[in-house]
Amino acid sequence: MTGSVGYRARRSRPWLRMFFAGLVLWLATVVITYATGNANLVPTLVLLGSFLVPATFVAWAFAHRHSGEVTAELVFRTFAVGGVLGVLAASLLESYLLRPSPWLFAGVALIEEAVKLGALALLTRHLVEKSPRDGLVLGASVGFGFAAFESAGYALTAAITANGLSLMDLVTTELLRGLLAPFGHGLWTAILGGVLFSRSTREHFLLTGRLLAAYLGVSLLHALWDSMNSIAVLVTLVLTDQPWQRRLLAQGYLPQPTEDQVRLFTVFTWSGLVLISAVGLLWLFVLVRSSRTAPVPVTAVRGYRVPSQAPWWPGGPR
Repeated sequence: MTGSVGYRARRSRPWLRMFFAGLVLWLATVVITYATGNANLVPTLVLLGSFLVPATFVAWAFAHRHSGEVTAELVFRTFAVGGVLGVLAASLLESYLLRPSPWLFAGVALIEEAVKLGALALLTRHLVEKSPRDGLVLGASVGFGFAAFESAGYALTAAITANGLSLMDLVTTELLRGLLAPFGHGLWTAILGGVLFSRSTREHFLLTGRLLAAYLGVSLLHALWDSMNSIAVLVTLVLTDQPWQRRLLAQGYLPQPTEDQVRLFTVFTWSGLVLISAVGLLWLFVLVRSSRTAPVPVTAVRGYRVPSQAPWWPGGPR
């Protein structure tokens, strides 16, 4: 009996099977690419490594949707179309609006969070039901789509070096971004989606003060995340700088760090990222808890109004 229960539990987690299948394929691609030196496998390596973690989390989120309107087709559209729209719009706006400055990270964060929120609203504007739970799911879908396409770009850029194609740089970039993916774009846009849907009507999305506060808060987390290396360098130098390093900085040169400074920089960097992630996850947890107490929406079906969470509802949760 216990074995059959465990088997059913595994069968009910398609996202877990998808992750392990994708991981095996990615590892096989890495090994074969290194063994053969076949550059034609690089696109396969980039796509598998960049999309594996984001797609897995979207599949997991889809299992926690609230209404039958959130179909697999809609989730795929928000992931793929929303991700591409977000990357293109962010690239265009950042190229024309931003210049190198101390506020660069803040500008990037504000632009990217705005375009992801806009893509989410555009692709889900026709939904009859706008429950907070579905906002969390669809927001995560847009955010993870953005992260997947952005990671593919970073991985491809890392692979192209002055000495030719570097598979080591490509693989390490994908590993790092894959490990950090759950705490970045997907998390931030899920928060915005939950807040956006929580105050919207059946016909319209509402621009509220709470949404503006969420947008600014998420953008702050995003900006701190992107600038954590610079913050860690600054804190390390303030605490441990040497007289010769100060002289070099006064002359406009960046001094080489000591071994102790490198270790301290690493501690500050990862501690900062962990703290930012914890704040984002706590915020998401609060939204998830509040979504469970939201009233169950209803949908008109042939003149009748029935709860969309009914177990027999086509396409609804099982």
